[in-house]
Amino acid sequence: MTITLYHGEPNGPSLTVLAALFEKGADATLERIDLAAGERHGARVPHAMEVDHSIEGEGPVLVVDGIPMADSVFLACYLDDVGPGPALCPSEPYDRWRMMTWCRYIVERVAPAAAYLGVAANPPARVPQGVASVDLAERWSDAVAGKIDDARRADSHDKIVQAVERIERELSDGRDWLIDAFSIADLESYAWLAGMTELVPEAFADRPRTAAWLARVMARPAVARALAMATSAAPEHIWAPGPEINRWG
Repeated sequence: MTITLYHGEPNGPSLTVLAALFEKGADATLERIDLAAGERHGARVPHAMEVDHSIEGEGPVLVVDGIPMADSVFLACYLDDVGPGPALCPSEPYDRWRMMTWCRYIVERVAPAAAYLGVAANPPARVPQGVASVDLAERWSDAVAGKIDDARRADSHDKIVQAVERIERELSDGRDWLIDAFSIADLESYAWLAGMTELVPEAFADRPRTAAWLARVMARPAVARALAMATSAAPEHIWAPGPEINRWG
């Protein structure tokens, strides 16, 4: 089996998949692409409908034996199945449901908010050629034009605050990780929220359990290894258009 991971800076979905790959010890070729410049849409990266219309927006692409796949949670689950390292998904059915439900919350509510705020703070320079998804092309155009909707920005801010409040409650029983043992839920949550500590600092103020959890995730060797792959001084500042904001709240 031949695996190639096309990834951006270690932030958001690229951080999730890089860290999952390193946690699992899977053998893969790593190819860095500039997601913020739209390089995922060029000829260098293999394409498929699932990649071109990924709900994640600008995320990494995992190519296995010539088949390209996208969406960080699903890619992490795939790597969990094929890599030899310790499990990243719970084996108990209820705990697996808890993990996937948590990841869905991150993907549908937190990730769009984080990407919106991140792109607003550091907009891309140009709209790339070859964006197949109409929705994603529109988000690219808005981002480059600096078209920021105040209501969406306020709603995104609130969603980050709510996510941190939820983590703080989740860890109130004293455990270290979101779903008992360390899992993809921790990776996905950290990947989208770590870059929000500067953009929404009030969300993290007086949240000691969340602060300690962020530090624990960051200290994991696989996460540290992923972060060390950054080519910019502050990879948490590098954003590209992400998931479409949920129109139903």
